[in-house]
Amino acid sequence: MQQPASPASRSGTPRLRRRDSSAPNTPRAGPCGLGGVGRRTTFREDVGHAAAETYLVTRLTFILLRSLGVGSRWICQLLALLIYAVLLMPGFIRVGYYYFFSSQVLRSIVYGDQPRNRLDMYIPTDRSKPNPVVVFVTGGAWIIGYKAWGALLGRRLAERGIIVACVDYRNFPQGTISDMVSDASEAISFICDTVASYGGDPNQIYLMGQSAGAHIAACALLEQAIKESQGEEIYWSVTQIKSYFGLSGGYNMQNLVDHFHKRGLYRSIFLSIMEGRRSLPQFSPEIIAKKLTHGAIALLPEIVLFHGTGDYSIPSSASKIFADVLKKAGAKAKVQLYRGKTHTDVFVQDPLRGGKDPLVEDVVSIIHADDADARHKYDDSAPSPERLVSEWRIMLARQISPF
Repeated sequence: MQQPASPASRSGTPRLRRRDSSAPNTPRAGPCGLGGVGRRTTFREDVGHAAAETYLVTRLTFILLRSLGVGSRWICQLLALLIYAVLLMPGFIRVGYYYFFSSQVLRSIVYGDQPRNRLDMYIPTDRSKPNPVVVFVTGGAWIIGYKAWGALLGRRLAERGIIVACVDYRNFPQGTISDMVSDASEAISFICDTVASYGGDPNQIYLMGQSAGAHIAACALLEQAIKESQGEEIYWSVTQIKSYFGLSGGYNMQNLVDHFHKRGLYRSIFLSIMEGRRSLPQFSPEIIAKKLTHGAIALLPEIVLFHGTGDYSIPSSASKIFADVLKKAGAKAKVQLYRGKTHTDVFVQDPLRGGKDPLVEDVVSIIHADDADARHKYDDSAPSPERLVSEWRIMLARQISPF
């Protein structure tokens, strides 16, 4: 396993154990010209893949409805979601075309042996030198998370010279929270092992999650820090992660049970996802952080939490409190709030507008902070992304959004 140049800067030498040689740890398929990646897929294969992905998304929708029950509230929510999707469809179609047919997108790379252990890789066009890497865990209320939800973010960051690995993982009812955290950790391990094969820099790996994905990624990060501080054998080191980015996440599950119930994620379903009420502290990064040893805290990378103040799916106070807890424990943490932005503004509507996207700009500024050449090439001189959806559609979708 390639390791960062100086992991001792945050800890002693980690007891890294190599992945099982039988694990699927080699690149599978993708465009020609990517070292070790393989052959380019045909148009027929791309169409077949698109059909399979569409079927999966449809099946996930019905699983969600069956799990939650189809009452009047959910019928209204479903109608709102359909109208929301129709309004933004011009942008979704263009992003979908990029996702399915761009030679810069490597889809469904196998990273583990469990169901849905797949990830998509978004590769920059310029591979003259190793690129920074973001491991992105998508959201979806722990029920409909899917790797393709990160396509727009993946495209925007790849345009700025950053490789993005969007991770799929087992959702409820296929798995519960411990399965999701395990899958995320396995994906991080895979990236740490193989990212150089895709043109990535193993010394510049960042971990990011959105909504439920931010919670899952935070759980994986803290769990790994605890294991590493206790001298347990590990497959990846927390010192290999330069920064953690949490977008619109919830970090204290005990405080969110009633809130989610009122929002439609019913208490019985949520507690099943979290493996019972007694397990809530175990899967609450805010609570875990209060109990971390100095050794575990010292391992943690910089933690940056992004949140919109108009988010009513997960209140922005969740990020503010988590950051305060981390800072009191001695970790390096900060919060970036977006005034008036909702749960979907930051991740969906703003990128569809084109131009400078606040979240992308903030993330890129951290990743490129020590690279003057990248800042000049991608930040100062890069063309502004084009608008994908007209403003009236975005504003109407924002009002109708069920999130």
